[in-house]
Amino acid sequence: MGHTRDHVVGRSRRALAVALALTASYTVVEVAGGLLTGSLALLADAVHMLSDNVALALALVAVWLGGKPATPERTFGYRRAEVLAALANGVALVALAIWIFYAAARRLGDPPEVLGGWMLAVALVGVGVNVASAAILLGARRGNLNVEAAFRHVVADLLGSLGVVAAAVTILLTGWLVADPLVSILIGVLVLASSWTILRDSTSILLEASPRDIDTRAVGERLARAPGVVDVHDLHIWTITSGFPALSAHVLVGRREDCHARRRELEAILAREFAIEHTTLQVEHVADSGGLVELGRFSR
Repeated sequence: MGHTRDHVVGRSRRALAVALALTASYTVVEVAGGLLTGSLALLADAVHMLSDNVALALALVAVWLGGKPATPERTFGYRRAEVLAALANGVALVALAIWIFYAAARRLGDPPEVLGGWMLAVALVGVGVNVASAAILLGARRGNLNVEAAFRHVVADLLGSLGVVAAAVTILLTGWLVADPLVSILIGVLVLASSWTILRDSTSILLEASPRDIDTRAVGERLARAPGVVDVHDLHIWTITSGFPALSAHVLVGRREDCHARRRELEAILAREFAIEHTTLQVEHVADSGGLVELGRFSR
């Protein structure tokens, strides 16, 4: 398991580093292009690309921190650093969307002249850069909320670049300058939408909610049906970091059952059927429980 995780971390680090090099290089080009052409859509996309750079840099730092070993003070190491980075990325996306809406609203009434040809050329380069970055991150994002956040930044920016292309073509063909701020608003909507999943998932992890793909009630009922188990209560399932669920529970077994054998069987069930390998099971004989009744109880 450790070797597999190291491989995944290494792959994530390489993907993030290459994507950061691509987006950072293009950001300079897009900022210059936005200033020279007078296009708010290009500048909005450039700011989003800048946020991509920050997102990717944060993700790289989070991967590095997540790989640091655990200590007596931090028994899980820094594995939640990637969740904090994902949360920061989501907040940055919301702030970015608000800025775009404000700037676009100011231009709707009196849109300035825009150099459509150069705007189109810069936007097409942006499409290529974002496609390359998204392809690099695609394989590394599975099961990693941090890389997923960076991937969503890039995808949102790809959609924004396509919008800039459409605005540039419209300006070149019709001279309708309002297309520039309108596309900027569209980019803002895309950015805002892309932030929702990241904010939802990262806050859920930080609040230690049950993983979205694990039904706590189904887990409790399955454990209660295992041979020798009389009762399961005080069941908690949470996520340490993306792809790392954890579980703890109090299990009562029959008076003549082997507690250690039952615990090993339950651990095997959790790993095999629910992909939960980090477990803490307190197993006792039913006569030792003191007859307490607790919430979240699962019995035969």
